[in-house]
Amino acid sequence: MATEFDGRVRDGRGDDLPVLLGIWERSVRATHDFLTEADIRDLVPVVRDQALPAVRLLVAEGGDGKALGFLGLDGHRVEMLFVDPDRFGCGAGRALIDAATALAGARLDLDVNEQNPGARGFYAALGFIETGRSPLDGQGRAFPLIHLRRG
Repeated sequence: MATEFDGRVRDGRGDDLPVLLGIWERSVRATHDFLTEADIRDLVPVVRDQALPAVRLLVAEGGDGKALGFLGLDGHRVEMLFVDPDRFGCGAGRALIDAATALAGARLDLDVNEQNPGARGFYAALGFIETGRSPLDGQGRAFPLIHLRRG
C-alpha cells in the first residue's frame, strides 16, 4: 500500500541522506531523460557528498514517516526539489515549496533544466516566472537552465 501524504514537512536529518539520494536517483531517472547513465553515475557522488550536505533539507513524509520527497534550500534559493516518482501528484512538491516560502520569505529563486518540461510546468503552476536562461548547467555541461523566481 502506498504511503499517504498528509502535508507533513520536517527538517532533514543526517540519517535521511541515503533515502534522499535514492529519491533523487529515481526522480532523475523518471524526469531527466536527457541524461545518460554515465551522467547519472557521475552525479551520484556530487549529490551525495556535496549538494545534499550543503543545503537546508526539508523532507515531505507520509503518515508512516517515510520520506516521499525533499527540497534543498540555501537562503531564498531552492537548490533542488525531488519527489519519488511513485508519488508525483500527491502534493509533496507543493508542500515543500510552501515550507521553503515560510522559511525564506515570499521570494524564491531556482533553476530548472530546460529539457524537463514536467518540472517547468509544475513551477509555472506555482507562480514562478522566467527571469533568464543559461546555456550551460552548473557543471558547465550543455544542459540549458531556465532561471525562475516567485515573489
